[in-house]
Amino acid sequence: MLLTGFFTLSVASLAFTAHTPIKRVVHESRRSLPVGWTPVRRAEPRTILPLSVGLIQSNLENLEAYLLDVSHPDSPNYGKHWTPVQVADAFRPSKESVNAVHSWLVEDGRIGADRIKLSNSGSWILANVTVEEAEQLLGTEYYVYQHEESGKEHLACHKGYHLPEHISKHVDLVTPTLHFDAAVKRHGGVEPDQTLTSAKDIGRITKPKTGGVIHSIFNDLEHCDETITLACLRVLYDFAYAPIATSKNTIGVVEYTPQTHNASDFDLFFANFSKSQIGERPKLVGIDGGLIVPDGDLNSIAESSLDLQYVLGLIGTKRQEVQLYQVGDPIESASFNNLLDALDKSYCTSGGGDDPTQDGIYPDPAPGGYDGPEDCGTVTPAHIISTSYGYQEADLTPAYMQRQCAEYGKLSLTGVTFVYSSGDAGVGGRNDVCLDENGNQVTGGTVFSPTFPGGCPYVTSVGATQVVPGHKVTDPESAVFQRFPSGGGFSNVFPRADFQKSAVANYLEKYPPGYPSNIYNASGRAFPDVSANGLNYSVATNGEFRLISGTSASAPTFAAILSAVNDARLALGKKPVGWINPAIYSPQFNGAFNDITNGSNPNCGTQGFLATPGWDPVTGLGTPNFPKMLERWLLLP
Repeated sequence: MLLTGFFTLSVASLAFTAHTPIKRVVHESRRSLPVGWTPVRRAEPRTILPLSVGLIQSNLENLEAYLLDVSHPDSPNYGKHWTPVQVADAFRPSKESVNAVHSWLVEDGRIGADRIKLSNSGSWILANVTVEEAEQLLGTEYYVYQHEESGKEHLACHKGYHLPEHISKHVDLVTPTLHFDAAVKRHGGVEPDQTLTSAKDIGRITKPKTGGVIHSIFNDLEHCDETITLACLRVLYDFAYAPIATSKNTIGVVEYTPQTHNASDFDLFFANFSKSQIGERPKLVGIDGGLIVPDGDLNSIAESSLDLQYVLGLIGTKRQEVQLYQVGDPIESASFNNLLDALDKSYCTSGGGDDPTQDGIYPDPAPGGYDGPEDCGTVTPAHIISTSYGYQEADLTPAYMQRQCAEYGKLSLTGVTFVYSSGDAGVGGRNDVCLDENGNQVTGGTVFSPTFPGGCPYVTSVGATQVVPGHKVTDPESAVFQRFPSGGGFSNVFPRADFQKSAVANYLEKYPPGYPSNIYNASGRAFPDVSANGLNYSVATNGEFRLISGTSASAPTFAAILSAVNDARLALGKKPVGWINPAIYSPQFNGAFNDITNGSNPNCGTQGFLATPGWDPVTGLGTPNFPKMLERWLLLP
């Protein structure tokens, strides 16, 4: 059984034969630590690490081509999505990689074969090793790091680690090594600010940007510049649709425990804005013990209430099920990896791969913890999955982000659309944390700091807009400028995607931002892709209404509107839209979005980028024009 914690072996069990070190190459390195972490001491040599070696997946170089074949409007195979079995077979690591890494551990690491196993998915090779053994294997040093705010400790290696050159080509990444996963946060703003110390705590850090209690509930369209309701959104995006294929269509919203909601708030919301839906609830899909924690306070219920009330309300009928992916138990919590494990058995790291200091490890032996097995391929993904959490790229290593991004792509091959909010800090991070010239995260930095997974080409990134104060709901929107700036920019990890090359080139040529080349990576994957209103949503929380803002409102709004497109296609016997990015950037979709040409996304001591005609790194292609979107997608096979 794989050991999932750190403990000390007896001296007798540590004996291994000394051998001549082999020449290694740097496999992963980190220029700076995530914000708030400091090394405090060397790791004890006898401490046990559950070492997990992530193997290179076969055919990954063909992933984009496979996706374009089923996702580009010009392809004769548009909509012919793969089965999960086809995906697993296409990308399974080769026997050569498995054998090479196993031999390296046995022959060079002197790790007994009885201590080595292959994960259930075939994607990871696992071995319990001591810190001393890991340091010799990886040519590195391990330290205990401490977080300055929480005092939590994390064991990681220093600056980088090395692999033999002939082994490096078979390996994606090794954990635990550099991967702090330290800045996952909810894109709804937080007051006061906190720094997340572990990926599995993403549900705990949420303190949404909420306003005061609303004493006057508006149902008309005259106050959409002050408070957003279902009626405002329907007019903004010309969204009127009655679902037909409710037994075929699916949409999911992701929340991480202890983020929760109070069921009675749904009826308060529906009583004011959609009376026919009184009594409706989302379908709970608990992952790794995920459940609804009763009697949550405002900080723990605001965002989940926002997401679910507006997805349910925009869909507008009890006949269409909305799935709630509630991830993690209240004790151990969970990370992105726990969600992806549940969605894809071939990715699942059950039996290894998850980092016990970052990811939720199940069964959870803690009192009150979920004592069932880890969810591994137990959830059939919804056609659209909306998520409003994210990192700064600078918090993670490229290998970590690339592996996770590829998983979004693999799931997209099966017809899933991933919708992510772009962030609420403009071109940088929260609290004016940007990058210095060496890539370090510092307060007052001047180099732009993009978010992840917004920079992953296989997700659709959604920015935020607003109705300008004093303007009508029928007037053009602006990029959001009250309460927060919308996240957007250019990835420092992922290159500019082929599907957006023309749109981004047009922006850079006609509206050059005017910043030096070292301030942002003009050749990177550009985001967001689209946008939707994200300011002052009227949300029922604990029996009263409050205003909630953030791109965490924009993402589920866009997802709900897109779900109507899926419904219409399914009703005609067609497939769901799947990975939409190649389609929405194509000439066939010209005019399908409301172009936003006002506003910017400041941070890092600058005004950020400007919203301009056409695609821009503030509002993307614009906000949805539902009738035009629907028309174009119904013309596709």
